[in-house]
Amino acid sequence: MKKALIVTMLLAAFIGIAVAGATITVKGSDTLVRLGQRWAEEYMKLHEGAVIQVSGGGTGTGIAALINGTTDVCEASRDMKEKEYKQAADAGVKPYRVAVALDGIAVYLHDGNPVKEFTLAQLKAIYTGQSTNWKEFGGPDQRIILYGRENNSGTYAYFKEHVLSEEDFAAETQTLPGTSAVVNAVSKDKFGIGYGGIAWAKGVRRAGVKKDDKSPAVEPTMENVINGTYPISRELYWFFNGKPSGDLQKLVNWALSPDGQKVAEDIGYVPLPKAIADSNMVK
Repeated sequence: MKKALIVTMLLAAFIGIAVAGATITVKGSDTLVRLGQRWAEEYMKLHEGAVIQVSGGGTGTGIAALINGTTDVCEASRDMKEKEYKQAADAGVKPYRVAVALDGIAVYLHDGNPVKEFTLAQLKAIYTGQSTNWKEFGGPDQRIILYGRENNSGTYAYFKEHVLSEEDFAAETQTLPGTSAVVNAVSKDKFGIGYGGIAWAKGVRRAGVKKDDKSPAVEPTMENVINGTYPISRELYWFFNGKPSGDLQKLVNWALSPDGQKVAEDIGYVPLPKAIADSNMVK
């Protein structure tokens, strides 16, 4: 009898834990995945019973998961495309977008590469295959080795739109599955070039970027992203199916709070200006 009672009590306790710890799933952008994971870790420390699972795969993967109902939160390094909004509507999903951080897309170079800066036009020429030798930019007489992201990446889409003016990447571009892979490749290739979020630039050098020949080169720093002077800057988003409420509302509002934004800054991401973070809070 006592054993049966104990088993019943343990089962009840387990059910209670399971209910209290209903899992929130977060999926998408590889640029955001590290921040999403850190936010989840810190939030779970502060909220007993909260269970948050975070995975990457790219912005396109996260958007697809939101549309087919397999994630609660889509992390995205770009806005949804018109066709994605239509797919969502057809599936009965109502995307609700919240900017949760800022980002600058850095241009990565090997530490031994003497080239210091590029104009946007030069980056376009490099990544569309019009310019193929480092000597054109004051570097060695060596072929430029291109590294980039896969086409389901929000960073790929943003770079293609804002730097390549929607022209195609050169066929020689080696597409890699995540920003960390791009950084790793460039760190080992003295003639390589890559691009990705500024928070990932470890073991490589970040080049300055100029809007045009007459503009000064701007370094991809937090300050320059926040003040809008770095030419390749963007917002990073969380998407929900409808206006978030309950646990989802608590989570996103914590991420937007000074504590949540401090977590972002501490690991190299660019926090939102406080006024914008406050205005993005879900009421």
